[in-house]
Amino acid sequence: MDGIEQIAARIREDADQEIARMEQEADKQIETIQAQAQAQADREREDILARGRQAADERLERLKSAAQMQRHTLELGARQQVLAEAFERALDKLCGMPDEEMVRLLTALVLRASPAGHGQLIFSAQDRGRIGAAVVSAANAALKQGGSDGALALSEEVRPIRGGFILADGPVEVNCSFEAMLRLQREKLEKPVAEILAGHGKE
Repeated sequence: MDGIEQIAARIREDADQEIARMEQEADKQIETIQAQAQAQADREREDILARGRQAADERLERLKSAAQMQRHTLELGARQQVLAEAFERALDKLCGMPDEEMVRLLTALVLRASPAGHGQLIFSAQDRGRIGAAVVSAANAALKQGGSDGALALSEEVRPIRGGFILADGPVEVNCSFEAMLRLQREKLEKPVAEILAGHGKE
């Protein structure tokens, strides 16, 4: 029996050693698998984070671009509003001039519009009765002093203009209303004035 027990003990010992070896091998394989899985998980996490960062950066750029466009639109609208208000104030100032100054200004404009002194002057209903005759008289007097006929006449017709006049010579009309003259000036000045305003906005 001693021999059998020794053999059994040896078998158990060998079996225990083999089991221990297999357990060690299994532990190593598990560690390797876990390390590989962790590395793969780390790579996938970095990929996900990178894609997320890229998507976030792209969205940020789109938002910045949209905000820039909106800002440009708002600034352009504000500049146009400022210009409109400036020219509206200029029109109000012109229309609110005292009669004597208004007659002098319109007389000078008539002489430039009709150096030969022909045609009829059309005013607004208010200005026709207020200064129309005085402008025609002053313009004709100045034309005669310069050697022209001085044959301008005050038209019976009135037009819905705020100030200035319209010179009608047969079928030809020259629009010297304040609105028309300021509109022409605005078209000339709008770009440089807008650039000046834009420069102030950057300070």
